[in-house]
Amino acid sequence: MSDALDHREGRSLMLVPLLSAGNFVIGMGAFVIFGILSPMAQGLGLSEAGAGHVLTVYALAYAVSSPLAVAATGRLSRRTVLAGGMALFGLAALGSALAPGAGALYAARALGALGAGVFTPVAASVAAAASPPGERGRALARVFFGLTLAQVLGVPVGSFLAYTLGWRSSFLAVAVLALPCVAALLVLVPGRLAFQPTRLASLALTLCDWRTMLAVAFTVTYLVPIYVVYTFLAPLLETTMGFGRNGVTAAFLALGAGAVTGNLIGGILSDRVGPGPTLVGLALLQVGILPLFSTLPVPPVVFFALAFGWASCGWSLIAPQQARLIRIAPDAQAVVLALNAAAIYLGAAGGSAAGGALIAPLGLRGLGVAAGVMALAGVAHILLARAARPRDLPSTI
Repeated sequence: MSDALDHREGRSLMLVPLLSAGNFVIGMGAFVIFGILSPMAQGLGLSEAGAGHVLTVYALAYAVSSPLAVAATGRLSRRTVLAGGMALFGLAALGSALAPGAGALYAARALGALGAGVFTPVAASVAAAASPPGERGRALARVFFGLTLAQVLGVPVGSFLAYTLGWRSSFLAVAVLALPCVAALLVLVPGRLAFQPTRLASLALTLCDWRTMLAVAFTVTYLVPIYVVYTFLAPLLETTMGFGRNGVTAAFLALGAGAVTGNLIGGILSDRVGPGPTLVGLALLQVGILPLFSTLPVPPVVFFALAFGWASCGWSLIAPQQARLIRIAPDAQAVVLALNAAAIYLGAAGGSAAGGALIAPLGLRGLGVAAGVMALAGVAHILLARAARPRDLPSTI
């Protein structure tokens, strides 16, 4: 009896690190595109703006499929859903590595978005359900640590592989990493893990709640200006800073270190000062930081400090925004987290599309100023969303 109890407790202790590891694979597969944009464009015969559409397809597919898939699988075992989502993501990464042309790559990326759109929100809801309200921000930050670690290790390694062995090797590495994650999920996630069941009706009710949707939509307006710059950062650095393979890899390492730091800071601030004040401060910081990318070239040490600070600010969004949404819609946690995950990729899609459209009239150097102006909408949005929050919620939400 005691041996069985010890075994269950051991599996429980491994759950959060395992979910974080899964998010690392998801993050590498989703975001590696930023570090391989130039070699991929050359390999497929696409313009830089055309290569950016690979992200747009993934983001739109994620935004559409994630809420539907999470709601439709809301009564299945969490082990089945998590392992199935990861397996689908790994197969899609393999399909991306083998894609003969842009059309096949788009299709594989859309399939991968479905797998990621199931795994990441469900992982977040599992972590949130297992944590007391006062520690929810830090629990969510721990699960999303894998996504930020992918910025430190996954994206730079993928970028290095792409510039050394070809862009297809980056996707192949993601497919290989997904295999042990699937096996570990099947072994370590309890089959009878307690969770909040959801249905498609839960999604419909949440979509009709304008206050909740206004809060969710802040994720979009916050991220669009960020991705205007981030999507085209590699060619911007090649053009302005003269970076090649090593320089671009180092830049994404700095961004990744900032992402890890920001994720942890966001969770701490969310628990200590409240999600709402944290989000207002982050939105204001983006207005000041983004125009600095139009000042390139600068000394490398200055750029790396800028990259670290920018990523820290950007990734601080995740934990407080999720904690805020859970407080606003406590009876539909999985659905609202899936909608927020969809909003992340809508922001990425909107930002990459806007950046691609702005390159022709403004050039790569003009993207920073344009993004800074667009970030003002994020400030207005979070202030409006907080003013419209339900009256029974505290002012820190």
